Amino acid sequence: MRSTGDSTTGGAPGRSLGAGGPYPLQGAATEPVTDTVGYRGPTACAAAGITYRQLDYWARTGLVEPSVRPARGSGSQRLYSFRDVVLLKIVKRFLDTGVALQNIRTAVRHLRDRDTADLDLMTLMSDGATVYECTSSDEVVGLLQGGQGVFGIAVGVVLRDVRRALSELHGERIDTGETLIGHNPADELARRRNRAV
Repeated sequence: MRSTGDSTTGGAPGRSLGAGGPYPLQGAATEPVTDTVGYRGPTACAAAGITYRQLDYWARTGLVEPSVRPARGSGSQRLYSFRDVVLLKIVKRFLDTGVALQNIRTAVRHLRDRDTADLDLMTLMSDGATVYECTSSDEVVGLLQGGQGVFGIAVGVVLRDVRRALSELHGERIDTGETLIGHNPADELARRRNRAV
């Protein structure tokens, strides 16, 4: 379990998500970029459940920036990776529950450095002021017994939700720029248009 924020975890076992925590963050190997598909802003918004205004603001303030292609001047399109969209959805959930923005920023930086396999097994817990990373049910129970956790995000569930949502939306091949249509069978007309181009 890892925590963020200025408060300490008291007697709860854990590791810090960022500086200031009682336990130093252990470096995690980052996975190589293997995604071949990026998602434009409207698609990222639809999959993450946020508004375009939120997306734009978070990109401009550096909260969640598009890792595939940032906006470069007027008319350019940001392109978000799958992981970016997962982060957008997690940020929205934290903001909806009143987690402090400083702690959300720390959590986002931490999550960017983790392998997807690690994310799949992770639960993020929060008491509103501090965010804790739990990688086992014992850690979740320990937080609840200590009174620290009142809200949880099963990151693996978020990964699956975003994957499912993106499978029905349009993506873009990073290498060729080709538009890819999701697996939605109701979108046959769009597939035909894509083949004609």
